[in-house]
Parts: sequence; C-alpha cells; structure tokens
Amino acid sequence: MNMGTEKPANPALARLGFSETDKVVILHVDDVGMCGASLDAFADLWERKSVTCGSVMVPCPWFRATAAWARENPDADLGVHATLTSEWPGYRWGPISTRDLSSGLMDKERAFHRTSEEVAARADPFAVKVELRMQIAMAREAGIVATHLDTHMGSVMHERLYPNFIAAALDAGLAPFALRFNESQWSPALYSPETIAVLTENARALEKRGVPTFDRLFQLSLSIEDDRPTRTREMIDKVRPGQIAYALFHPALDTAELRSICPDWRSRVADYELLASGGLRRHLEDRGMKVIGCRELQAIMPARN
Repeated sequence: MNMGTEKPANPALARLGFSETDKVVILHVDDVGMCGASLDAFADLWERKSVTCGSVMVPCPWFRATAAWARENPDADLGVHATLTSEWPGYRWGPISTRDLSSGLMDKERAFHRTSEEVAARADPFAVKVELRMQIAMAREAGIVATHLDTHMGSVMHERLYPNFIAAALDAGLAPFALRFNESQWSPALYSPETIAVLTENARALEKRGVPTFDRLFQLSLSIEDDRPTRTREMIDKVRPGQIAYALFHPALDTAELRSICPDWRSRVADYELLASGGLRRHLEDRGMKVIGCRELQAIMPARN
C-alpha cells in the first residue's frame, strides 16, 4: 500500500521544528501484544532504536505482558491499536466492554468479526465508541503512557465509525490516525463516497484545529514474501519534501507460536529481520529523511477544551 500524492507542505512540520522541504518518516510497529512473538520483536527493535513507535492490541492475550514491559520501559513510544477485528481461525479475541451479541461487535464465537467489512456492516457505532474508550482506559490503567490511537486492519475507516474513533483519541489527548487526503487520493482504497467524504472532512477539521495528520501511508502487504527489504526501501523512498509519512510494519520473531497463528508469518519475520539490521533507518537517514515517533506528534497536539 502506498497512498498519498503532492499537496502543500504539511502545516505540522513547522511545529515539529522542521522546514517545509523536509521529509519526515515515522517507523511504526503494529500488532504489539497480539502474541508473544510480536511483543518480543518490538522490545528488541525498540532497544536497537530501529523503530520509533508501536501500538498495543489491548484485547489480545499478550496485552498484560506488553503492559509489564511498558512499565519497565517508560520511554517507549506506544499507542493503542484500536482493535475491532479478530482475523485468525484458531486464535481469537473479543471486546473488553461487552459480551452482548446485540452490540454487533462479535460473531457467533463471541470474538470480534474477522473482517473490517463485517465490522462496518454489523457493529453498533455506540458500542464501538464504548469499546475504543475502554481500550484506551485499560491501557492507561495497566501503566502504558499512550501517545496515539491507530487502527487494526483499518476497521474504523468507515463513515459510521470514524468520527467516534477521532473523538476517542482527542478526548484522551492522543494523536489520532488521520490522512490529509482529498477525495481523489482516497479513490484507490475503494471506500464508498460517503466514507470518503467523512474521512476527508474529519482530516480537514483536524488540520484546522492544529492536530497533526499524515501525508503518506506506506505498508507492504504481508502477502508479499519476495524481496521485502528492497520493496520496502523503494516504497518509502517515494516520500516527498514537505510530507509526513507513516510507515507501518508487523515484525515478529520466528517462533512455533507465530507459525501456528499466522499464515503470513514469513513476512512478519522478514519485517523483523529488516528492521533489526538497522539498515532501513540508516537508508532513510542517509537520504536526508527525518525519522520521528508519535510522541513528537502528541507533543504538538492542541490543548483539550
């Protein structure tokens, strides 16, 4: 995935201390705490300074272990990975706010739906609102000093759900995942016109309020196993002057646990190996790109009313 084209320089750059010609990249780890292999990978990458932030899946079995690690590493830049889907066949999780099927948050196994499309079709927006706020609250109660709120599998990127996602982030003082795209830039994502309008309007409103947003989203599909290092470098090299890019990865250690859960385990291990080498960060910095985390974004968030 490579979304974003030319627009005026991102207005957040100046408040971050950059110029209008700088290229800024965030190296983000998704799915922290989904399993033990994901936590161990992030912990190692954070220690190596190979990544700049990550986000934790609160409903998942390894959340408590992630929180324990975060308490021991209070400098870690961790956000909440808003989780409304449970995609694997034999390893599942569900909402922390309810066990009521009428909420629309669960399938017949009382786990989250497997796809974002099912969430969009069946989830009650109020139930989503409660669930997202509880995930943030639980992360904080467990000792995670969260910096941002992003989305697992893009499940909140829907006209009925996205406003509640943004409200949950802003009410908690977290930097939200928002892309400063216009309607034509959203078209390749195949969202409905109604959803595109909501995403666009919310991003414009956020930017007007001084909330930082992203110009580019870079994600190499986990279905691509061949030559991930080269493909990843070539993808992120496309960031342009005046842009803030969000590059996300799903690194994990190669364990029996991971292989039993994820059919795409090879790509996750390849992401870990690429990042652990430090080569990607050096590659970006050698090309003059500025590498930051989400803590810097949270620091320039406007004061809450």
